[in-house]
Amino acid sequence: MAPAMLKELPSVSALLSAYASISAMAMLIRTIINEMVPERMRKYIASKIYNLTASYFSTKFTFLIEDRWYAGDNQMFRAAKIYLPTIIGPTSDGILVGFDESSDPMEPPKRGVPVDCKITDDFEGMHLNWTLSSIETKNIHVPNKRLFNLTCKKSERERVEQRYFPYINKTAQAILRKSESLSIYTYDQYVSVWEPTVFKHPATFETLAMEPELKEFIMKDLDSFVESKEFFESVGRAWKRGYLLYGPPGTGKSSLVAAIANYMRYNVYDLQFQSVSSDSELRSLLTSTTNRSFLIMEDIDCSTKVTHNRTKGRENCEEDEDEPIRKKAAKPGVTLSGLLNFIDGLWSSCGHERIIIFTTNHKEKLDPALLRPGRMDVHIYMGYCTPAVFRKLAASYLGIKDHELFGCIDDLIKSIEVTPAEVAQQLMMTTDEPRLALEGLIEFLNSKNKGTEKAAVEQEMKSSKERKKQKKTRLKGKIQS
Repeated sequence: MAPAMLKELPSVSALLSAYASISAMAMLIRTIINEMVPERMRKYIASKIYNLTASYFSTKFTFLIEDRWYAGDNQMFRAAKIYLPTIIGPTSDGILVGFDESSDPMEPPKRGVPVDCKITDDFEGMHLNWTLSSIETKNIHVPNKRLFNLTCKKSERERVEQRYFPYINKTAQAILRKSESLSIYTYDQYVSVWEPTVFKHPATFETLAMEPELKEFIMKDLDSFVESKEFFESVGRAWKRGYLLYGPPGTGKSSLVAAIANYMRYNVYDLQFQSVSSDSELRSLLTSTTNRSFLIMEDIDCSTKVTHNRTKGRENCEEDEDEPIRKKAAKPGVTLSGLLNFIDGLWSSCGHERIIIFTTNHKEKLDPALLRPGRMDVHIYMGYCTPAVFRKLAASYLGIKDHELFGCIDDLIKSIEVTPAEVAQQLMMTTDEPRLALEGLIEFLNSKNKGTEKAAVEQEMKSSKERKKQKKTRLKGKIQS
């Protein structure tokens, strides 16, 4: 290098002097900031600067999918929970396995998503990373918050939203439809969540003891509902259907509900009004149920605020062994207007392909506003045992389709009010000896008939005494006047 050029370069001492001046100035500025700017403000500014620079230089984007969404469950979280176990491969960090009540011990265990383990997925050329996290809550009555973290490239964010998420939802629905087991959900009022249990009720339309014409009508109506999505949309109605099952106790209302669930392959949500404290909580329950599901409201006539004239309540319900307990625990806060909005108002459109089934022993106690179409679309009377129902029960419990005693039993059943549950109970006593079982049923029906006749005579005598008493009262009043 030429001597002239060396003279133009700054000396080492000059560089050190400049660095010392800059350092002194930086320390002075830092001291001034520390003295004049509060610590919380400094931390806030530092975090903003960090987030700005991190987002600028980062090439990753993260979706957070919590288990709760506003007032209800997050359907995207549920879909991911169903979909991800099917793609867990050798590149994943771990896998959750286990058996439930419906599992076959000879089959492989069912898979689940473990917490804090990475699961990778490839979709249309995108490399996606999933992680399930759990956040503890301070309230012991509130379950831990769970959320999925989905990481992708920033450039793929829109494709993930427009293509990947709908694919997961569609795949999860297909998996549910093929699933061998269903779930029944009960509402836990203390933690405000639906608690699932494996639903394994054996009732089907094939085993159901019911008039063949009625059974055929129900199945056709259900099939028509499933195929009517475009119709409901075209007329501007929510895609839902309401059924009212009414009749005396023991006539098979619960068995019919189970048969419908098994026929449709829908999960069941069992709602007890005693566990609901307000109309707003009822709305929250509706929004947290899934599509393609049943919502069951049994003994709706026993709610104190939704019966006929809005005043008759649980005190009018039929007495049974559990009645004292139910009366003590029943403090429903659901009003008739709240229930109507729940099943037919704006909130009823939150979701689709839902079936709401109401059961009652006393249809006459329900407010007429509940009974109209759009709320309880189909009214199904579950009556006493008929000859056709008896023959189905005999085929199921005794394995016979005909017997010389059938004619006698048919005649008795036509003249006596006996429930299918009572007939089934008698047939179960001696299933290995059909004749003994049928003879025992005839004896039971005869005794029930005598009891009915005796009760009728006693009722007539009581009515006669009451009429005589009223006549004497009227005569006494005339004499005094």
